[in-house]
Amino acid sequence: MEKLKDANLYRPHMVAVSGKLIGRYNKCLEALGFTPTALTSFHIDGLGWSPEIAKEKNDRFYLNHGGANPHGIIVTPLQKHKPIYGAFHSFDNELMTLIFKTYEKQIRDITRDNAICVTFDQGVDVFYEPLDVLKYQTLQIKFRCINDILKKQEEQQELIEVFNAENNFIDEALHQKLIESSKSYGDLRDRNFNLSTLQFAVSTFYTEAFGGVFVLRDFILPLVIFKSKESHQQAIKNTSHDVLIYHMKQPELVDKLRSHFIIECRPQDLLQSQRYQRIKRMMLYNKLTNANHPIKTILSDDILFKSYLNQLNLEDRKAVMALELYLEKTKQNREIDLKDAMDDRYYYAIHQPHSSIATKHKNLINKILINISPLDVLYLYWYEKDEFYTQFSTWDKSFQDWAVATITSNL
Repeated sequence: MEKLKDANLYRPHMVAVSGKLIGRYNKCLEALGFTPTALTSFHIDGLGWSPEIAKEKNDRFYLNHGGANPHGIIVTPLQKHKPIYGAFHSFDNELMTLIFKTYEKQIRDITRDNAICVTFDQGVDVFYEPLDVLKYQTLQIKFRCINDILKKQEEQQELIEVFNAENNFIDEALHQKLIESSKSYGDLRDRNFNLSTLQFAVSTFYTEAFGGVFVLRDFILPLVIFKSKESHQQAIKNTSHDVLIYHMKQPELVDKLRSHFIIECRPQDLLQSQRYQRIKRMMLYNKLTNANHPIKTILSDDILFKSYLNQLNLEDRKAVMALELYLEKTKQNREIDLKDAMDDRYYYAIHQPHSSIATKHKNLINKILINISPLDVLYLYWYEKDEFYTQFSTWDKSFQDWAVATITSNL
């Protein structure tokens, strides 16, 4: 991962946590029912998730009580606009944007000496079966400050009211209580700790629950797509919901997404795109066996690319150039089926969100497509970072260099 870190591609732009912030973070963990961390420094994303703590606890979703009860932690206003790497839902970025848009002033005030626990409540205490994810409708965002600061503020205000009444200003015992409150919590009179519950409407989304589930609601019929075969098998036994259920690797899925105008393939347009060049180069990399040049050089130099392409056997050459061969053949015969002109992975990879899809859904559709066929290194990095990091470690070192250069040139 050192190459990715050097290129600032491995979880960049996180917030460093040390000193007093660690104590506040631990108090949030305890308030949420989790055990504190023993780390003396770590980093957090916009949600308050830390990769170091996840490693320490051997639990990627250590801020969750099961799939139905995710949480976040805010210890600094610097978390605003920071990327989220520990996301449990595809809309987690939207949640944090809403929080900071609504309560930025309060967050700045509170985190001067306190921290905020965030609970994302979708009205489900426990998930029992995979299609329980359909219960997501309106999510409530609830807040809790550590140290019972709201209660302490109320107590301090009550003391001040008593102090100002009649001749109580001469009461030395009352003086002492006010001094102790001020020393412990500061002057709380004008502090704004009011963080009312926020509402967030959920429509089409992805959740990590049950091994990963896509719920597509805003289309002809609701579709539920599972990454996990086990969860998929459980779901298809449930006949109480009027939804279409698929596993991510079912060949019928792409046909259904096409027929519902969720995805499309426009070969002629794709041919002129950078995305097609990335897919074609990954196809060549997968076919190469013995290379006398660095992979990065082969994929970056057009002359070397053609040279190594021509060294492949005929079937592999056709596989790499399948789209161009298809377009050439359609000049004589327009009845040729695109699906029959190439292998499945290539066919799936050259699809894109349908042009009629709302912009807010396109990232999610791209995430589905890259899960079906991860042949574009840039999209894999954008939409499935954890899978990208896993695959990156298995790649040829020179191909890693090409991937890093490709991604950084598109940031």
